[in-house]
Amino acid sequence: MTDGEQFKEIPESIFADDDGSADARLAQALIKYSRGKTELLEVVEALAYARVLIPVMASGDARHVGKHGIEQDEVASTGVVAVQMPDGRTALPVFTDVDAMKAWNVTARPIPAEGPRAALAAVAEEWSTLVLNPGMETVTIPRPAVWALGQGEQWRPAVTRDGVVEDVVLAIREAVTLDDQVRGVGAVRGRSAEVAVVLRLVPDLTREQVNAVVERVQRALARSEVVTQRVDSLELRLAQA
Repeated sequence: MTDGEQFKEIPESIFADDDGSADARLAQALIKYSRGKTELLEVVEALAYARVLIPVMASGDARHVGKHGIEQDEVASTGVVAVQMPDGRTALPVFTDVDAMKAWNVTARPIPAEGPRAALAAVAEEWSTLVLNPGMETVTIPRPAVWALGQGEQWRPAVTRDGVVEDVVLAIREAVTLDDQVRGVGAVRGRSAEVAVVLRLVPDLTREQVNAVVERVQRALARSEVVTQRVDSLELRLAQA
């Protein structure tokens, strides 16, 4: 199915009275999230029922660097665009209201869609995430949440205010086999990634041995269904046992 076919399927009649303003529940969740008074989960739950706006661009506006260094790239004949995030991943930009979209790019044309429909569009294009209101107080909706939205399921974050949730920690520990080189494994909130896997290694391993351990652990984590479905991104930290 092409991008044009996807968005032609959106029944415009359900948005006939849409004045371009933000969904009230989503707007409130974003305000609370920006002030540190709620978790991202509340934003995702609001997105499940909210109308958002997907920008389309006329041909010829194919590529430029937008605000905050987010690169914009036309990827479809309809002019639907992707944004490249600072970590290199590609995301579908969505906006809460017309003013937010105009602040990002005055030439963009808004296409209304339900939050789950926008998530499905991103998944269909194999884009990792949604980015909500880029150029303003940008909120990134991570890959597991996008998949949950698209499938109409409840998103279960891997990390909360209290740290990495227990079932994800257990899955990481089960995936990594302890041996005479790896004496312990744990998981904490990441710095450059969502989750940091902490490996406690025996002292005095050679560089080659450390590299072999890292490769083995990465393969093991990639085979874990819980890790791949629940964790948006991983980093490894090495420590002495």
